[in-house]
Amino acid sequence: MQFKRLIAASALSALFAANAQAVSLTGTITTENGSPVMGAMLTVFNEAGNRKESVYSGADGSYAIHTDFGGKLNVRARLANFEDATTTVQLAADQLSTVNLTLKHFASAQAASDALTASAHTAKLPWASHDQRRPFVSQCNYCHQVGNALTRSARSEDAWTVTLDRMQGYFAMLSKGEAKTFANVLARGFDGKPVQAVQNYGIAPELTHAKVEQWMVGDAMTFIHDTDVGIDDKLYGTDEGHDLVWVLDRQTGKTDSYPEPDINLPAGGLFNGMTLPIGIFTGKHGPHSMAQGKDGRFWITNALSSTLASFDPVTKAFKLYPVPGDALYPHTIRMDQEGILWFTNNVSNQVARFDPKTEKFTIIRLPSNGLFRWITDMLLPTIVHVGNWFPHKNLPLDVSTHRFLGHDVLNSPYGIDVNPKDGGIWYAKLYANKIGHIDPKTLQVTEYDTPLKGPRRPRFDRNGILWIPAFEDSGLMRFDPVTKTFESYKLPVLADGEYEVPYALNVHPVTGDIWITANASDRILRFIPSTKRFISYPSPTRVTVLRDLVFTKDGRVCNSNSNLPAYGTEDGLDSFMCFDPDGGDKDKAAILAAKGK
Repeated sequence: MQFKRLIAASALSALFAANAQAVSLTGTITTENGSPVMGAMLTVFNEAGNRKESVYSGADGSYAIHTDFGGKLNVRARLANFEDATTTVQLAADQLSTVNLTLKHFASAQAASDALTASAHTAKLPWASHDQRRPFVSQCNYCHQVGNALTRSARSEDAWTVTLDRMQGYFAMLSKGEAKTFANVLARGFDGKPVQAVQNYGIAPELTHAKVEQWMVGDAMTFIHDTDVGIDDKLYGTDEGHDLVWVLDRQTGKTDSYPEPDINLPAGGLFNGMTLPIGIFTGKHGPHSMAQGKDGRFWITNALSSTLASFDPVTKAFKLYPVPGDALYPHTIRMDQEGILWFTNNVSNQVARFDPKTEKFTIIRLPSNGLFRWITDMLLPTIVHVGNWFPHKNLPLDVSTHRFLGHDVLNSPYGIDVNPKDGGIWYAKLYANKIGHIDPKTLQVTEYDTPLKGPRRPRFDRNGILWIPAFEDSGLMRFDPVTKTFESYKLPVLADGEYEVPYALNVHPVTGDIWITANASDRILRFIPSTKRFISYPSPTRVTVLRDLVFTKDGRVCNSNSNLPAYGTEDGLDSFMCFDPDGGDKDKAAILAAKGK
């Protein structure tokens, strides 16, 4: 073991020497009385302000960060329930500097309230019951945080009604009664007065080994929905609002973007009848999810144009394939072991199969699960088509069955994945609270009710166990396809009364740990199945909304921070974000190697 450590230190020392811009910071983070702080985030911003790297302090308050930044750098220490401590340092290449920071208690109740996560503010909304709150969680928390600085401003009930009408143009599926209740509750709950809460991240020893890296992308209107890691180890992101594919080279920090080809549709594509986030959604395709084939091509679901696109990262060429029939809103896509693509059609209650070799689609209609859902399945494509005759008037929503019966009348096939054991295709129905299996040979469909509500984007582990985030019930589900049994786990929250909104998860291919997005509380969660234990990693960015999670060859957990709109985040921009569970240890080894220790 010691030999391996020496080899690792040697390699890191060589890396340090090869990087002409490398600098290092060490120091201690304490409170006003001199007590060391464990788990505080130490963040270094590069001089241009478009990158930042963060580590977490140890039990003795110490930190060490090694970065390729140089010049005039902003440095910040952050910990829940304390004011940020900031300073500026001027560092030359290969320089090692000591910076100690002191965290102070907030000077006012308002300052303390402003620093709380969105989850603390939404916890104070005066819902009459859990059942009254549930559709609010389901329909108002997935495109962006609710309760952050941009969304919690005090306004009248009439003003909230206007806001909710606009949100319904962005696919928030509210009944008339729910919209009225929401406006009343939001007007009473978000009153501008300071909120009091003591938030606890449950700081674990594993936290002090980690590092977080971020690269800012695009402009204030960019909306990178999903991220994937390519065979070339670059990060690729779909900009759903601008019909772009972003590419990040993590080694150089360079980002490029490539536009999809134009198409004979208006802005908003086949959903031109909706208001949509106009100003942010300027495109026609709405690229959403992606999967890479063995030949290197990425396959992208275009949600707004109902097309499938291929993108060659070498030639930068796109090719479009219209999805046949009444398919609407192609959503999550995965590739099976045979190279066949499977994706959900979210609005049409379908799963599509596409063979890249023959370029042939097969559309699989899923069970409707009841009379009213069947009526919705049959009518909605026609309603959307007719709605396009009246641009941006929201006609499809005004006459949809959900306006009278609520979002539960919809099926909404959402996430999808492939069982590595037998090649079976499994999907999640977000609003019907079901998961389903498709036999890849016979295309026979079987569905199962989930014990928790809001199954969103599931993933398999290498043993063929399906892990499912429960968006509406702040939970994690484990499903065994062999025994057909579920286990459920409640996600940890930061304070009593708060809830979490787990949008997506993924299973680390080596450790088997489950990484889960926690989009109400600016963090990512790690679940260890063997011990049934959660570890919480605070994000260095207030207003963190993460989508699909992917793993790089060097062990990082990467994704896109894509609150809608981007200017609602603390940085004012979307970013690629990578969590390295051992990155802090690598930095410490590099610094020791540079010192010759």
